[in-house]
Amino acid sequence: MANGQWFPQDWPERIRALADGTLTPVVPKRAATVMLLKDTTAGPAVHMLRRRASMAFAGGAYAYPGGGVDPRDDDHQIRWAGPTRAWWAERLGVDETEAQAIVCAAVRETYEEAGVLLAGPTPDSVVGDTTGEDWEADREALVARDVSFAGFLERRGLVLRSDLLGAWTRWITPEFEPRRYDTWFFVAALPEGQRTRNASTEADRTVWIGPAEAASSYDKGELLMMPPTIATLRQLTPYGTAREALTAAPSRDLTPVLARARLDDDEIVLSWPGHDEFTKHIPTGGAPA
Repeated sequence: MANGQWFPQDWPERIRALADGTLTPVVPKRAATVMLLKDTTAGPAVHMLRRRASMAFAGGAYAYPGGGVDPRDDDHQIRWAGPTRAWWAERLGVDETEAQAIVCAAVRETYEEAGVLLAGPTPDSVVGDTTGEDWEADREALVARDVSFAGFLERRGLVLRSDLLGAWTRWITPEFEPRRYDTWFFVAALPEGQRTRNASTEADRTVWIGPAEAASSYDKGELLMMPPTIATLRQLTPYGTAREALTAAPSRDLTPVLARARLDDDEIVLSWPGHDEFTKHIPTGGAPA
């Protein structure tokens, strides 16, 4: 392949089925993912994980910590610092309970998969080392869904630091995919005193890498990625520090990006509005070009 764009082999067949009305789109699940940044002498680096090759969805692809919303976080009022739930609801285009759940998902998934927690005992503090046995027991309970994130924060007396997150973009999995997610992408800076680790059972490798370096490796076909991942990496390259990226986040357009597919003579044309580099021309009887 010319680059590292992830492309499932069953997409052409599913696209044709969607076009002829024999495929009913799956309702996408709400999800959140976080581009965790830290400053280096060469500029900001982003934390990425490589999904295990055995994963049914995007196996072998590089991505950010993230996952689905836990419905239990919708209606439980938690201690909250930063912009109000009403502000987040307007920013994310949802109601206030959904906004809380989406922000909770972003913070929870970062803790579950990277061991980094954007919360503290007070509205202006962040926890330090989160690698002790008691912290690990809580993290594993979250992964197993034995406890909700809201319940975890309440028991530990922690305040969720929504001000440490910046909403960056929103992508919805194409209608022809069997697993669909409505995903909000956030940016955040690695808190002082904390460190990342590969805490995810879904990943076999994690890296800190500059956005430009990661994008270059994708262009060479060395790193496999889904369109939202490489698109956000390219969007991060102009920023010289993590703070600059966070400052830019509130002005970012959150209009959802949803792939479109159309039949054009003897080929299927697959495109993502606003992202021409991902356009695929798929002969009706062949592989994508």
